[in-house]
Amino acid sequence: MKLTKLEHSALVLESTGQKLFIDPGSFTTPLTQTTNTVAVVITHEHADHWTPEQLDRIIEMNPNLLIFGPPGVAAAAPRHDITVVRNGDKTQAGPFSLRFFGEKHAVIHESIPIIDNVGVLVNDDLYYAGDSFTVPEGVQVGTLAVPAGAPWLKISEVIDYVLAVKPRRSFPVHEMLLSRSGKDLSNGRIKAATEQAGGEFFALEPLDTLDL
Repeated sequence: MKLTKLEHSALVLESTGQKLFIDPGSFTTPLTQTTNTVAVVITHEHADHWTPEQLDRIIEMNPNLLIFGPPGVAAAAPRHDITVVRNGDKTQAGPFSLRFFGEKHAVIHESIPIIDNVGVLVNDDLYYAGDSFTVPEGVQVGTLAVPAGAPWLKISEVIDYVLAVKPRRSFPVHEMLLSRSGKDLSNGRIKAATEQAGGEFFALEPLDTLDL
């Protein structure tokens, strides 16, 4: 399985000639290379993780694809056929096994409503929690997508998250709000935490790939 990191939190996974997209949002370059996509996972409804336009581009080339998201995504995308998934659900989409964890977005501020959010484990290897620090209990995570910068996090929380999950590999996501200096700082902290837990860090930039 090959992982390609796109901008911000958008990822594409490829296996046996088929693709799975995760969180193609507003900070991601308009998607054009989407043929042979079997599924899209949207972790939550915020625009930096999905837009109708990005989703329509994928559907145009793959009208029979499956779209997975929590209840909040289904409510935000009424004209799309969203398969609602919740904590503990498992499913299969082509060569991709999917397990879902968590229920809610991390707290941004007490004045801002907390929305639905699910994390996803792909092929028992890649884990991406969306906008949360949900730890997938009972799972040895092979590769962890680690949020690097957001209004809802502190770098100390990111470090604690990596130490709790103890992935064999990690890489940064959710970093388009950061300057180059900010990315380097966050990468250094994520790398140190990953190595402390016995893993290896990969400072992936958009369009970089990783074989899982």
